Amino acid sequence: MSVEIQNVVAVATLNQKIDLLAIMKVFRNVKYDPERFPGLLFRLNRPKTSTLIFTTGKMVCTGARSEREAFGAVRRVVRELRKEGFIISRSPEIDVVNIVGTSDVGGEVDLESMADILDDVLYEPEQFPGVIYRMTDPKVVLLVFASGKLVITGARREEQVHEAADKIRAILIDHELLH
Repeated sequence: MSVEIQNVVAVATLNQKIDLLAIMKVFRNVKYDPERFPGLLFRLNRPKTSTLIFTTGKMVCTGARSEREAFGAVRRVVRELRKEGFIISRSPEIDVVNIVGTSDVGGEVDLESMADILDDVLYEPEQFPGVIYRMTDPKVVLLVFASGKLVITGARREEQVHEAADKIRAILIDHELLH
């Protein structure tokens, strides 16, 4: 079953204070309006990511399509800062905090029956057109739609997204919920 990674969110810390106003004066590809939001937005074209930088030295990178790309984007932002004379004393400590993936189970899903049969399922069709399924192993949340499309979120490693997609497909087949 094919799974496509849509977004990887990584947080990093530089363990030092950062002068966001100074960064704003040097770089053109940044946005910073401290009266509206305390973080500076640093965009990269390759990889196409956005990294929020805070005065505390914390960073949040979004938009990467793989763990490797997320780590590379954070490191590239740090390299760019260093290249322009910003003193960053050590390498960033980087952690992936969320991976979002999509997939298709290859058939239509009986959402009503799924909600009746499985535990950890929330289905309120008048509120949201899919089933919200909280899987415990791996610990992710799946949005399952009648079309068979899936959104998997909350993973911390790419393998967990693939594992969850395979596991939900097997569950749907075992309970005869896939048509």
